[in-house]
Formats: sequence, structure tokens, C-alpha cells
Amino acid sequence: MRTRLRRLVVTAVALLTAATTLPAAAAERSGDRHERPSHGGLSAVIRYTEYGIPHIVAKDYANLGFGTGWAQAADQVCTLADGFVTVRGERSRHFGADAKSDPALSSAATNLSSDLYFRGVRRAGTVERLLAEPAPRGPSRDSKELMRGFAAGYNAWLEQNRITDPACRGASWVRPVTSLDVAVRGFALAVLGGQGRAVDGITAARPPAGSAAAAPERKPGADAVARAARELFAADNADMGSNAVAFSGRTTANGRGLLLGNPHYPWHGGRRFWQSQQTIPGRLNVAGGSLLGTATVAIGHNAHVAWSHTVATGVTLNLHQLTLDPADPTVYLVDGRRERMTKRSVTVPVKNGAPVTKTQWWTRYGPVVTSLGASVPLPWTATTAYALNDPNAVNMRASDTALGFSKARGTDDVLDSLRRTQGLPWTNTIAADSRGRTLFTQSQVLPRITDELAERCSTPLGEVTYPSSGLAVLDGSRADCALGRDRDAVQPGIFGPDRMPTLKDAPYAENSNDSAWLANADRPLTGYERVFGTVGTQRSMRTRGAVEDVAAMADRGELTVRDLQRQQFANRAPAGDLVAADTARACAALPGGTATDSDGNAVDVREACGVLAGWDRTVDTDSRGALLFDRFWRGLTKAVPAGQLWKVPFSPADPVTTPNTLDTDVPGFATALADAVTELRAADIPLDAPLGEHQFVVRGGKRLPVGGGTESLGIWNKIEPVWDPARGGYTEVTTGSSYIQAVGWDGSRCPVARTLLTYSQSSNPASRHYADQTRLFSGERWVTSRFCERDIWTSPDLRVVRVRER
Repeated sequence: MRTRLRRLVVTAVALLTAATTLPAAAAERSGDRHERPSHGGLSAVIRYTEYGIPHIVAKDYANLGFGTGWAQAADQVCTLADGFVTVRGERSRHFGADAKSDPALSSAATNLSSDLYFRGVRRAGTVERLLAEPAPRGPSRDSKELMRGFAAGYNAWLEQNRITDPACRGASWVRPVTSLDVAVRGFALAVLGGQGRAVDGITAARPPAGSAAAAPERKPGADAVARAARELFAADNADMGSNAVAFSGRTTANGRGLLLGNPHYPWHGGRRFWQSQQTIPGRLNVAGGSLLGTATVAIGHNAHVAWSHTVATGVTLNLHQLTLDPADPTVYLVDGRRERMTKRSVTVPVKNGAPVTKTQWWTRYGPVVTSLGASVPLPWTATTAYALNDPNAVNMRASDTALGFSKARGTDDVLDSLRRTQGLPWTNTIAADSRGRTLFTQSQVLPRITDELAERCSTPLGEVTYPSSGLAVLDGSRADCALGRDRDAVQPGIFGPDRMPTLKDAPYAENSNDSAWLANADRPLTGYERVFGTVGTQRSMRTRGAVEDVAAMADRGELTVRDLQRQQFANRAPAGDLVAADTARACAALPGGTATDSDGNAVDVREACGVLAGWDRTVDTDSRGALLFDRFWRGLTKAVPAGQLWKVPFSPADPVTTPNTLDTDVPGFATALADAVTELRAADIPLDAPLGEHQFVVRGGKRLPVGGGTESLGIWNKIEPVWDPARGGYTEVTTGSSYIQAVGWDGSRCPVARTLLTYSQSSNPASRHYADQTRLFSGERWVTSRFCERDIWTSPDLRVVRVRER
């Protein structure tokens, strides 16, 4: 059998070599689509299999980047081009200064704010300096070659193809890019949780002058800021999240590891995943999902190991409260010595208007910031200002971390890559390998805020915000409050690898965006600093449901990839299991079968009682009662504080099953029930309608029912749909399950992998691959991964494309 396999692989490689040397006419006669070659320059061979998944083969990293850039442009040219407009700081020029900005690459509210920030980054030469840093502090040569090749591949596709996507067809803003554009896009992703979260506060910062300087001091209320910061940094409020679980060989049918990755990312725009396989013969062979505009696989597998990421709870920024010179609010004091802020003047061209010039102010700690989002004000007064420290603003190492994963032969190599490169800005890593080993680690780039430092150096504001949210506010007037350096850290001011919460070889390792504490409920992780996350605090409904599910799976044992597939689409609603029966009983006990809605109307809810009692506690597309419970539960949890919902409070000794027992006497319970009934009836939606008839997406004019559910329900298969009752219910998905993979091994050289890209490969409605995997997701079906050569070459949809620079 092995001899036959070797012959097959040799034959496949020979065919590949032949495909790269065939003249154009011969290739066309062979039935393969052939991009006409040119002489010299970068090149790659792309073999497309079912659902438009490209398998890119190249001789080195520059050529691999070329093939990746080409293939991404073929599927996502408009989305990519829009992002490059963002990082060049040209949105105001093309789309207007006041228009809503690109949410994929920063939190900027307007195009002008976004442009001011990114043009400031360009003017300061920030990314160029990072690229010039020697590895490991800066990116390796291989990473830089990938970026160079990606830009060349994107440009070559633009030069050689006609854009058919109406989103940018004929648009003047679709232009060739440079490798610096690609690098700045990577920088933007790295600082999403830091500077990118505070773009409006950075670009709007102005020193007080005149009457403003003479006005009474305005100090932010500590309790209000702490509450807002806690909400700002809460994972369940973010537009990205994830589930992932690794099972060890002790729990599986064949003693080898298993991994299920279920990242929850936006379904639209520049933070979509894109699926591929990348191969440099003898050096690299990896398959998985890449974030658009990046040239490495972020979540994926090779022949030996599989990994996924979840958004971590570590707070990736901190503030330094500055004591200002009373005579000049642009001068701050450190140990009594005056330091002048650095002015960064930025000019932004504006469509149909005069250019706008603004000044940003920078300190030894980072930029002066006057807010973190709209809810966390940080006023700049005559005596006080706040500077933001973001350690990921000097981190261009994520691509090297990803390359290390891609070449790993086991979970130890994954951990070694993290230790060497220290490049992940805001994620945990969960991994399993073919030898049956597992890994969870919160190895991310965080400001080196120890609990001791926070206790010694927090300002009065920080004394409230740090315990509550992990946001440290340090006294910037004291040099002894600097963040310091761990000996094993690649850059000053961050934690070294030995500080990272890590769990190795547990029967299961799971994370659903809560802290590292319960990666395995039987082996809780403790002892880490508050900035990483909490210990002994209430878990989200999704974490509770996930731990219940995966712990039961591990206890049952004999697991296979099929069990992972079943878990992904089990669509169990943990909130329903906890409260639906009590809700139905309390509903039936309402006097006269009526409840009063928010408008003061008496509503007959008797039908709802029976529907909730009969609901199967799932959010499958055919589940009756799921939509009614969803609307009720959203309303109840919005109206009633979490601490008042339950009769049995949270207990750290029983963190998975507490809190529990819904308090149906709480004010708001009957109102939420009446509101849900009123809402559905007003939309002419039957209370017992199957979920999929009113939770769907429209692709190509056809409705595709979508299972899964929202964060507060605790669904593993999370989706966040858009409620539009006038159009039939939930009519689109903003974020949720995205690049899903279920991976195991059977002893052969080919991993056993099933994948699914929920929103499909292309954003172009004219593409064959605009909705094909979305239809699979609707039907809870999977793609069988074609990783090995024999599988690629036997694909019934095989199409070989040779791409080159002209």
C-alpha cells in the first residue's frame, strides 16, 4: 500500500511539474484554465478543488506570497482594495470625510479619523522601522518575502484580469499596492485591541486652551469608567470571539489527538477568513484559513498538528496618567523633569473639500488619548492627560508565529514557536497533534502589568479600573512605574513566555473567550496576573455550555472526527436547558393567561406557554419555539441585571452549573414574555414557526435557513443575526461561525479533516463560490479536506492555473 502511495505521489509531482511547463495551447487542450505566462518574475501553480479552494505550490516564500496574493485577489479584490484604501489613509479622498469608516481595521467612527490615524503611522515611519528590526524582534526574511510576493501577486491579478464584482468594478480606488501596504495592514490587525480601539481618542486629542484651560478640572468618574471599561473589554461584547477544543489521545478512539475550531468572526468585510493550502515542496505544507490581506495561515493544520485560536481576555493596552506643567499642557513631568510632547501633524485630502490638517500628540508612553471608545472619556485638562501604551504597536511578528505553527510537528513545536516569536496580539492558542497531545496557552503580547506594579503605581482611577476590568492606569509622573522587562521577552514592557497561562496534555482543553481559568474544569489554571483575565468569576453561558459538552465527550471517550462534527451542529441552547421549563410553568401560572407588555397593553400569552414547553431546547432550523425563546431571552437579559436573574447565585466551587434557577418573580419577567409575543405577532410570525423560516440569509435571491444562535443563549454554533421583522425575521448574519475545522489522524500521512467556510470564499455575487459553502452551512454539511497529493489530483473539480508576473 505504501509503495502504491509513493508511486501516486511521484506521478502527481511529475504532473505538477509538467503543468508548470506546458505551452499555453497544450494546457488549454488539457481542459485546464491557463493564465498566459510571461517571462521571468514571480510565479506559482494554483490547483483549485471543490468550492474554489486553492492549493498553492511555489518554490520559495516570495513565490508562495505571489500565488496567495493572486488567489485572494481573484476571490476578494473589492474587499482587499477597500482595506488598502484604509491603510493608505485615503478613505476621505474617495468616500468623503464624514462617512462611516472601515470597521475591519480600526474602531474609527469616520473616514477622517481613520485617515488621520493611518497617515500618522505612515508619516512617522512606524512600520518601516519595525520591518528593519532584526528577527526575532522584527519579522524574519521569510515573512518579508511573503509580504513582497503577496503585493506582487495582487498587482499581477489586477493587471491581467477584469473586475466583475459590482462593489468596485471601474472604481478609481482599486490600485496596485506595495509590500509596505501589506505590512501596514498586518500592523492594523496587530493593534486592533490597542491603538486601533482608540483611534478616535488619539486623533481628537487637543490640549486645552484659553477658557478651557482655565475651567474647573473635569475628572472622569472612576466607577463609571470602570463599568464602561469592563463592558469594553468583555469578550462577549466583541465582534470577534470563538470556541475551540482539543482532545487528547486518552479520549479518542485511536489514541491520536482531535481538534475542533469554531472561530466567530465577521461575515462581511476585511476580517473574513479565506481558505487555502500552501506548499513549498520539502519546506512547508499547511492548510487552513487566513485573514484577508495576510499571506500566512492563521488557523489550520498540517500533516502532524492542528490549531485554532480564540480571542483572549488579556487587556492589550494600559494608560499612563500624565501630570502636566501648569504653564503648558503639552509638557509633562517625569520625576519632576519636564518632557515635551511630540507633535505629529497630519494632512488628509478630502473628497469635494479642502484638505484637513490635524495634530496628534505623542509621549514616551505612546499617544495622548481622550477616550477609549465613546463610553470611556479621558479628558485632557490643564493638569492631567492620559497616554496609551500598546505593546503590539511594535509587534510585527505574528506572521512568523503562524509560519512556526505551519511547520510544527506537534504541540511542543507550537509552543516553541510562541516562545521564540511572541507574535500573537490578542488570541489564545488551542492545539492537538497526531501523537495524542493537547495544548492550551494564553501566549499573547500584553503590557507587563503585574499585580504588584498596579498596586504600587495605580492612580485613583486605576485603583478602580484594574481590579474591575484589567485596565491599568499608572502614574506617568514616576519613572519607577515603568513596565520593566522579563528576561525571556523579545521586547521591553511585555510578559515573557514563562508567565503565560499554559495547560499541556489535558484530556480536553477548551476555550470560549473566557479567561484561562477553566480551560479544563478539572485542572483549573491560576496564578496569573489580573491583566490576563480573572480567576474564580462567573463564566459566560457559552463557556458553561461548552465545558459541559466537551467534558461529557471526554468522559465518554472513543471520540472521532465525526463526534466533532456532531458537536459543531448540536445547536444545544444551554440557556434554554436552564430556564425554558421554569419559564413555561411561570407563563402558565399568569392570572388569566395574560401579561403586560412595555407599552402597558395586556397580552394573551397562553399559546406561548405551550410553545415554550414543547420546544426541544435547540436552535436547529426546524426547531419550533426557538425564535420565541430567543426574543424573550434577549429582552429579559437586557432589562434585568444579571445578578437579579437567578435564585441560586454563582459559586466558584461550582462554576459550570451556577448561577441557576431563574427567578420568574423578578420585575421584567412577564413584560419580556409579553413583548416577545407582541413582537412576533406584529411581524405576522407564528409563535411556533420553525426557526429557519425566520432566521436566514439571502444569497442569489434565495433564502438559506441558518441554525445557531446568539451569545446570551450560550450556543456553540454562535451566530449574531440582524433582526428585521418587516422582511421576515433574522435576515442576515453580522458575525459568527466562520472558518470551522474538525481535524484528526488515522495513522496515514493524510490528516482526517473536515472544514467549512460558512460565508464561502468570494464576496463577488458573480462568483461560483459566493454562496456554495453557505449552502453547506445551511444544510449542516462539510467539505472533506484534500490535503495529500493523491486527494488533490483526484478532485472531480480540479482546475490547474499557472500564474506569473508579466
